[in-house]
Amino acid sequence: MTTRVIAEAGVNHNGDPELALRLVDAAAEAGADVIKFQTFTPSELVTTDAPKARYQRINTGSDGSQLEMLERLKLDHPTHHLLLARCRERGVAFLSTPFDRPSLDFLVGELGLTTLKAPSGELTNSPLLLHMARSGADIILSTGMANLAEVEEALGVLAFGYLGGTKPGRSAFAEALASSEGRDVLAAKVSLLHCTTEYPTPPADVNLRAMATLRDTFGLPVGLSDHTEGWAVALAAVALGAAVIEKHLTLDRTLPGPDHRASAEPAELAAMIVGIRVVEQSLGHGHKEAAPSERANMAIARKSLVAVAPIAAGEVFSEANLGAKRPGTGLSPTLYWDMLGKVATRDFSPGQLI
Repeated sequence: MTTRVIAEAGVNHNGDPELALRLVDAAAEAGADVIKFQTFTPSELVTTDAPKARYQRINTGSDGSQLEMLERLKLDHPTHHLLLARCRERGVAFLSTPFDRPSLDFLVGELGLTTLKAPSGELTNSPLLLHMARSGADIILSTGMANLAEVEEALGVLAFGYLGGTKPGRSAFAEALASSEGRDVLAAKVSLLHCTTEYPTPPADVNLRAMATLRDTFGLPVGLSDHTEGWAVALAAVALGAAVIEKHLTLDRTLPGPDHRASAEPAELAAMIVGIRVVEQSLGHGHKEAAPSERANMAIARKSLVAVAPIAAGEVFSEANLGAKRPGTGLSPTLYWDMLGKVATRDFSPGQLI
């Protein structure tokens, strides 16, 4: 299995189209499969007096409102077209997270996206999730801040939407999720990302084993939206079966903005992706057997049954004259006890293979 790596540009362009285009270039050069942006209309996303999150206050050094911050970070529609074109030119897939219905309609209807990313903050926004599913797009659903029951309810909304349900409600969502048709459509179209919504995330708060809980509970592909510093946690996630790794990307961690501090710079993203590909190769097929590269060493590293004292023909093999030494080109020492008590059919000198 190849892990899909999403470079999360997010709002690390700081509202600057040129910086956004450079992020596409950086993601492509680092080897990312996808670069993801965020598409939103600030007035549709937050109220005028919605406060910033604690990490946003810390990382932006300002106590202004979320609306003021988001107005500075938005990208207009023409810029989205430029980014899509640059992604096609550089061979990296374009993805974006819609935070409101008009943005979702733009991404699917005008840009033609067939996959959407649903952010953690929208997991309980059932009307938006329903609109996402009704668009027919595949959905990567982040699950930061959520418990298992909330994830289950969100999946019910998506199943209901994919199945074309017309009378939404919590009982209808639950019925859709419980149906075989609902499970099948989710399996075909939805991936879940375990996530901790803190930037950066302390390693002790990652709870990476929850990724397996999501997979085992819902039977869907899972991955990690990684907000930790460095990339050790991302590699561990791949070792645990992550099908998707999402990592924030910035051109400079010292830039002003809410997410730069918890993001990887291009060289770090590239190193993370190299590490992921190494981990993928190392996971192998799971059968316990000698690898092709080690088979030639078996004759050198293993031992064989040898005479450790002179043995004359007709003499009985015993603990006094039989031992095990390298090379491993003779009888295996696993046969030691089978040989004890048997009669030698010829002479053996010390060190000679039996």
